[in-house]
Amino acid sequence: MPMNISPFIDIVEDLNCELTEAERYQRLVLAIQRAIPCDVVGLLKLHEDRLLPVAMLGLKQEALARQFVIAQHPRLQHILSNLQLTRFDSDSDLADPYDGLVENSEQLHIHDCMGCAILIDGKQWGVLTLDAMQAGSFSTLDPIETRAYIAAVAAVIKTSQYIAALEHQVEHNQQVAQRILESTSPSQVIGQSSAVKDMLSEINTVAPSNLSVLITGETGVGKELVAKRIHHCSRRNNQPLVQINCAALPENIVESELFGHVKGAFSGAVNSRSGRFELADRGTLFLDEVGELPLPAQAKLLRALQSGEIQRVGSDKTIIVDVRIVAATNRDLQLEVKEGRFRADLYHRLSVYPLVVPPLRERGKDYLLLSGYFLEKSQHQLGATKLCLQASAVEQLSRYDWPGNVRELEHLLSRAALRAITEQGRQTKVISITSAHLNLQLTEESIADTSSIPAEDDDFSIDISMDEIELGLRESTDNYQRAIISKVLDQEHGNLAAVARVLQVDRSNLTRSMRRLEIF
Repeated sequence: MPMNISPFIDIVEDLNCELTEAERYQRLVLAIQRAIPCDVVGLLKLHEDRLLPVAMLGLKQEALARQFVIAQHPRLQHILSNLQLTRFDSDSDLADPYDGLVENSEQLHIHDCMGCAILIDGKQWGVLTLDAMQAGSFSTLDPIETRAYIAAVAAVIKTSQYIAALEHQVEHNQQVAQRILESTSPSQVIGQSSAVKDMLSEINTVAPSNLSVLITGETGVGKELVAKRIHHCSRRNNQPLVQINCAALPENIVESELFGHVKGAFSGAVNSRSGRFELADRGTLFLDEVGELPLPAQAKLLRALQSGEIQRVGSDKTIIVDVRIVAATNRDLQLEVKEGRFRADLYHRLSVYPLVVPPLRERGKDYLLLSGYFLEKSQHQLGATKLCLQASAVEQLSRYDWPGNVRELEHLLSRAALRAITEQGRQTKVISITSAHLNLQLTEESIADTSSIPAEDDDFSIDISMDEIELGLRESTDNYQRAIISKVLDQEHGNLAAVARVLQVDRSNLTRSMRRLEIF
């Protein structure tokens, strides 16, 4: 009888179809059953000391979840150790691993059983098993034809693995390419203050090493920019800088985001996916807001940092990665450790080289350089020819405390630029940004510094005698403020909103100052 090759023609044609690896294996065992009539077909993959089912036909669903420890199953052990096709006598006293697991059968024991080890490139991949409930079902099989079927199975498995590896590599390369594009965005740190120069010196010292860096600083100081600068100045700058915002991750997906997952690992895992550690292999992993990680996730992160080994969620395969860690937080992690919210061992692992980013209020006149940078950026984004700060705006910027730091300055100037453009027209050659456009909410203490600044269109002056100055700075300043506010109150006929506009202060701050100065 000629060999039945039609089942394998279908399998070869399937190699041109977009199927998952699991779907290919399932179609493979279907082809085997068509070629060699039997009740049960099992394709099991070798993993360390056990065989794991990857595709099954004729067995109960629970069989797919079983792990067959080779030492506990003599038939599987015999099949795996034999290079030839192995067939067991129907009266063999060796326990069959599938006894009691056959689907839709009251018969507990399998009467005809054979199997063969699958070798891929000379290495053991796993086994193929075939079982029949009827004794003697495999007696008439041609050994040569059967061996040809087994060889075809091995060829299909090898090709399927190659396709899966290529698909994974393509997906991985696409993700890595995206991360490299993201990490090549500008990493220039703007500033000439001594605080910034000291920080840049620290960056230049640590960047070429592989030491973990913990970047600390207030919200908005530019910790992400510093992380990019570290990567850009490192020996890994031709590899990706992969960022993950720990504060934005729900606890139930932290592990998947960090380490990846395999298809079916959890509800919604419709495809396998690389985690951030894999994407950052040979590059840098930036853990932003690391202080927000929940304690269970901290333990898993620590294990990965200690061993350099990760496992995707749903997989027991170990992946070795070479990743440089840069972390950032606006929390006091030492305090978090003392209060039990952050692991001490993880803190020490991350803070091998601590680096503090200074707040804007400690950076001298860097706000002027940053303002120039942000206004240049805004004029391109908003379609203006030229945006310039007027003296009153510069003065107000110099008096402000910047609780939101550089990010606050950028957003403030964007709003001010939009107001000025709307007021003066986009076609104006030079659009002037005044203190009114900034609309800064100054503190009460700042009024003493800013209330003496006349508005652009005002023309009044107040004289202070030497006798008043001799009263002392505080009392003289109070008298000066009292005189200015009273003068403008008269000028604006008691309209507090108008007075606040003239003095360029928030109305609520003006009211508090008037109460303190006993101006009624």
